[in-house]
This record gives sequence, structure tokens and C-alpha cells, in this order.
Amino acid sequence: MSMDEDGNETKKPRVQTAARTISLLIAVAQSTKGLKAIELSQKLGLPRQVTYHLLHTLCMTGILRRNDQNRYVLGLAAASIADGFRRQLAPPEYLAPRVRAAVAATGETAYAVGWVDARIAVLATARGKSPVQAAEVPHGHSEHPHARASGKLLLALASPERRNECLDVTPLIALTPNTITSRVRLDGELQAIARQGYAVDNEEFWEGLCCLAVPFEGAHSGFALSISVPAERFHVNFDKYLNALRKVAGAGAEAEALA
Repeated sequence: MSMDEDGNETKKPRVQTAARTISLLIAVAQSTKGLKAIELSQKLGLPRQVTYHLLHTLCMTGILRRNDQNRYVLGLAAASIADGFRRQLAPPEYLAPRVRAAVAATGETAYAVGWVDARIAVLATARGKSPVQAAEVPHGHSEHPHARASGKLLLALASPERRNECLDVTPLIALTPNTITSRVRLDGELQAIARQGYAVDNEEFWEGLCCLAVPFEGAHSGFALSISVPAERFHVNFDKYLNALRKVAGAGAEAEALA
């Protein structure tokens, strides 16, 4: 353990080489067209020689490859990791039918979201049926819970210890002008969410997009059902959406029949 500038203990990776290797992989995976070695070195603050050695090893394993533009991109071996991630992060069987039922009841893109260790991740998705649809958040997405209705809901319903564990590693980044970036203000909103039993993202994650989330089967399941809706349609139909989501989230066989 080490200490931060305030004297608090902070966790550091035990094996520096492993931590650096993983950071390289994540940086490449998050890039649009791959990254050059010098870009990775600068982005991650790694010495150039270290970066080259790690990239060479990753290319030898097939996890990365270097393309014709001299950029490092994911290799074929990364496909097995992606496939295993989807398979191992598969949601409980009762979640997927209810996500489809939420689409049937609202016409909007729907998600099931739950805790994965200290993160709040998208576990199942179903595309909406309305002509104009919200952009889909990918399976496994766990970033920015403070800006997502489902993230705020599960944070509000979690124990203080679990909430702090998540927020301690999640910077309150402003994604839109409406994003909450103050921990004091966020804590106040989480208290209100816990009282009312649902959460709203009012163009906090994406401009022009609103989300609504309710818990599955009560406050202590650890899962949330959410829909994403273009803002102009969201406010007009809010009561209908809330009633429909609550019905689907609280119903077992009934929701499967709707799906």
C-alpha cells in the first residue's frame, strides 16, 4: 500500500509489468484506428523502450498486431477474450426476457444493468422499435455511472461502502452540460432516488437523450431495468414509461410472456 497526498492509503498493482501490459491493451482496444508506439508511450507515460518491448511481446502472442499504417490494433487472439467476456458476463436468465418485454411495452431501447465487482455494467440490451431510436450502449459498458440513470439508481440503492468503492475509482467527468460533477450534489440526488425508487438521466450521458431506470424486483436485487429515449419523446411519455418499466421489472412469468 502507498499513501496519497491526503495521507489516505491507495492500492497499487503488485506486478508493474502486468499493469503496464494491461494498460496498453486497454488503450489499443479503446482507440478507433489503433495507436502507434510513440502515441502509446506518450498516452500512458511509459518509457519508449518499455513500450516497444511490451508491444513486441503482445504481438508475439497474437493479442495485438501492427497494421499497414504502423499502428497497433487488436489481433485475432483477442477474439477469444472478447468471446469469453460476452459468455462469462451473460446475465441471469430472467433478465433478458424482461429487457425484451420492456421494449414491447415502451417501444424504446432497453437495458439490464447490474453490479460486476465494483463496477455497474450493462448486462443485456434490446433495440427499440420506434422509428427514431437512441444510440445503443454496448454490452459490458461500465463507465460513468454518475451520468447514467441505471448507474445512479444502483449507486443510490447500494451500501455506503459499495457506493464509495465504485465512486472512488470513477471520476465525475462532465459528459454534457447537464452531467453532475460534484460529489455533494450527486449524493443529494442519490438520496432522492432512493426515496422515489427510480432514477432519471436528463441528457447527462448524451445530449438529446434521456434515460429512466427502475430496480428489478425491489431495491435489493442489485439489478436495474432501463430505457433510453430521445429527449423530446421522453418528457411527453414519462408517466407511461415509468408505469410500464415498473410493471415489467416486478413481474416474472408475466414479463416473459410479453417478450
